[in-house]
Amino acid sequence: MNVLFEFQENMLRPVKNDFRRYLHSQVNWKQRMIGIKGPRGAGKTTLMLQYFKYDLELPSNALYITADHTWFYNHSIFETANDWYKLGGKILFIDEVHKYPNWSVELKNIYDGLPEMKVIFSASSALDIYRGEADLSRRVVTYLLAGLSFREYLIFTNGVRYEPFKIEEIINNHRSLSRMITEGFRPLPAFRKYLQTGYLPIIAEGEDTYLIKLNQVINTIVDADLAYIVSYNSGTAIKVKKLLGVIAESVPFKPNIAALARKLDLSRDSVYQYIYQLQDARLLNTLSSGGKGVSTLQKPDKIFLENTNLAFALRGKPDIGSIRETFVLNQLLNAGLKVNSSLEGDFVIDGLIIEVGGKGKNTSQVKHLKNYLIAADDIETGGGNKVPIWLFGFLY
Repeated sequence: MNVLFEFQENMLRPVKNDFRRYLHSQVNWKQRMIGIKGPRGAGKTTLMLQYFKYDLELPSNALYITADHTWFYNHSIFETANDWYKLGGKILFIDEVHKYPNWSVELKNIYDGLPEMKVIFSASSALDIYRGEADLSRRVVTYLLAGLSFREYLIFTNGVRYEPFKIEEIINNHRSLSRMITEGFRPLPAFRKYLQTGYLPIIAEGEDTYLIKLNQVINTIVDADLAYIVSYNSGTAIKVKKLLGVIAESVPFKPNIAALARKLDLSRDSVYQYIYQLQDARLLNTLSSGGKGVSTLQKPDKIFLENTNLAFALRGKPDIGSIRETFVLNQLLNAGLKVNSSLEGDFVIDGLIIEVGGKGKNTSQVKHLKNYLIAADDIETGGGNKVPIWLFGFLY
């Protein structure tokens, strides 16, 4: 197993502790089996390695492996865990578990057969951990790591640190919150950069190459991750990319499934299926009205790209109105809020209507309502029911 120990040391050496993702404090690290899902590039590997290196302080009974290592060409994950257990191992970190065939069966065998072994694994957000070949529902606790919030982006790039706000604080105290933040900091220039190149931590590798790398991430998600998870072949991958391209040209939009099916020479069921697989892979967000169930054969009311950076990668010069709506929906969903579509505004959360627009956005559309907010762009501080749109980036 020396090759695994050497690989682990090479992975741990460059890991720093100057920035922690929001999820780190939310994970119950005492659980015996923990799954961390999230989009490619969100920082799942770093999250696990930081816990290994700085929280556990490099214990001799912990081992980090990645499921796509060449070691697993002729060794199984269970065999590796068992051998590690015999050497005194008690903790096993497994990265990219979705790239290993029969992953769920072997995780179940580790959990049941090695009761003193703790497993922390990462996986693509598209992986349905509870529908593997083995029933892990009683064994694993899963968490979703989203991309950077605007708040995290400011910490990551500028060292500007603020705690997250709850939606109730933004509703009731947005004026004082925005004043506090803008006392010594001008958020709008940073917000513009965040919308274009700030959602994934790969921004640390350079702003000028960010969109190139984001396109590589998109291709890898469709060509590799979804190929592992839902058995895409090259022909399917091409059709899915075309669907994503068509959607990117017109989001947010009310989908005409029949027209999409004709344009891409697909069945209606295939279009539905691919839309929801792209949603699971964190490339799309879908929105339905309140009261609707969620089904892979149900037409969503609206389709959005999952984050604003995708619009710049796929379209180049996206519509600013679409960017604003995409940002607000993304931050609300990532904060764990239930969002529905509304006939009276852009979004509704627990009876609160949110209308999104520029700094000149007025209340004509929603003034008859008792409970509404205007999320307005290009302002530092709001007033009344008008909230600076960037403040929604402090929800997580």
